[in-house]
Amino acid sequence: MSAGVRYRMGVASRAVAAIAGGYGVAALSAAVLALGLPALFGMARSEAALTGTLASFLVYAVAVMWVFAARSAWRAWTGLAIAAALQGLLLLLWTQGGGGAA
Repeated sequence: MSAGVRYRMGVASRAVAAIAGGYGVAALSAAVLALGLPALFGMARSEAALTGTLASFLVYAVAVMWVFAARSAWRAWTGLAIAAALQGLLLLLWTQGGGGAA
């Protein structure tokens, strides 16, 4: 495979990571904040949902920047997977443990 094709595949992989992976991480962060803020700080559920949704826009932008700033496409995917796994674990703990309003 030529260097040009490898470069294009790397950029395509990063674009998919930025679009799909960034969306997944942002959606998970919105859910974690919507459940976590009332459990941790006693915030109203409606305010927590709004705060989580607004914060997810920032998370998405940071995820996209991370994907294109990472040293390689592999590191970009790995970073997104770690962030999603941590948030998924928090979400699972709050929903299974009864800590949030599920």
